This record gives sequence, C-alpha cells and structure tokens, in this order.
Amino acid sequence: MPAARTVTPDGDVILLVSGESTAARAAAHAQDDDLTAVIEITDVAPVSVPHRIRGRAWLAGWLTPVRGDDRAACAALLAERHPVGELLGLSEASELPYSARPAWMMLRLEVGEISVDDLWGAEHVDPEDLAAAEPDPMVAHETELLQHLHAAHGDRIGELCGLLGAREAGGMTAVPLSLDRLGLRVRFSGATAGSFDARFDFPEPVTDICGLRRAMHTLFSAASH
Repeated sequence: MPAARTVTPDGDVILLVSGESTAARAAAHAQDDDLTAVIEITDVAPVSVPHRIRGRAWLAGWLTPVRGDDRAACAALLAERHPVGELLGLSEASELPYSARPAWMMLRLEVGEISVDDLWGAEHVDPEDLAAAEPDPMVAHETELLQHLHAAHGDRIGELCGLLGAREAGGMTAVPLSLDRLGLRVRFSGATAGSFDARFDFPEPVTDICGLRRAMHTLFSAASH
C-alpha cells in the first residue's frame, strides 16, 4: 500500500512506497525494461451503511522509479497534497544504488488504461481525461461532512425521501452515502421497499463549505414543504 499518491499535470500517478516493498524492488531491478503494473483503488463509504464499497478503479500502465531532476518536483507535489515527514529526504538521495536507498521510494505509473466501476456505472476513462481533471472541492471534507450529516441531521436526511414522490415509504432509514460539488447521494433502506440510492442535485455546483450550507438548506427546505 502506498503511503501517499498524487497525479502530475501530465496524468502520471506518483506513489510513495516503502523502499522494501515488492513494487519498489521490482521497479529498481527492472532498470529501463517495461514493468507493467495495475493500481486498484477501492472507495469505501465513511459511514455505516449496507454495501459500503462505493466504487473501484483500476489504473494500468508502466512503473518506473522517479529519477534525477524529477525527484524534487515530485516530492514537492506529494508533500503539498499529503504532508509526510520522511518524504523530504527523497529529493536528496538522487541516484543511490538500491542497497543504499532511503526507507521511502517514489514510483511513477505512466497510465495507459483506466477502468471505473462506481455508483454511476462501469466505464473506461481516457488517461487524458485524468490528466485534465481537477479534484472536487468537497473531497477533503466529504468524510467529516457525511459523518456529521448522519450523526446530527439524520432526521433531515430522512425527510429528503419526500422529494421522491411515489417512492416515498414509511419506516425507512436514510444514510448520506456520497457528497460532491454537484449533489448528495442518500441510501434508503426499509423492510418492505428494500434498499435503493437517490441522488439529490444542488441548484448549482458548490465551491466551498459556505456554498454547501446554502445548497443543503435549499434541499431541506424543499423536503419540508
């Protein structure tokens, strides 16, 4: 398991791994030969809900150690998104032999193929789309926000079922499942209705917590009328 990962502006995935890991050893010994690898990412809902896996992604490509002048830039990019104390020594150990390398090692995956199977369906993603994508502004807050909504506003989340018209059913439980700049997804469960997800879109994309508060207020107000 990488200690941290990030994506470069060119769409390469940079991984921070233990210098003793299988991936680090394989990449070091491969030298300039092509070493194919697949990263599997599992997205698990941060709240207690049936079927907590929200999606999986597979990124396949070619794995190489980060070398030379790229080390400092990639270390800075990783540190910016995932502050890790031991990371900064990496840029100084530029071309050490494998036996003398530090405890951590940076690897680059040049992505050639991406597959995603999540709440929106299964599809292939063009690597160029990964390179062009920007992180959702809610991604850093989603875990905390979903847990807060579930613990402190569970009754209001349950009222959203009233916006579903014919699907409304009494005695259902409602758990917020995912949150992004475009809306909220809720998983409804009941003894008679089974389990299903419903997506509630915001009036407009939110860019920060203040915008999210307004969007949630609009949803709750609509459900209460």
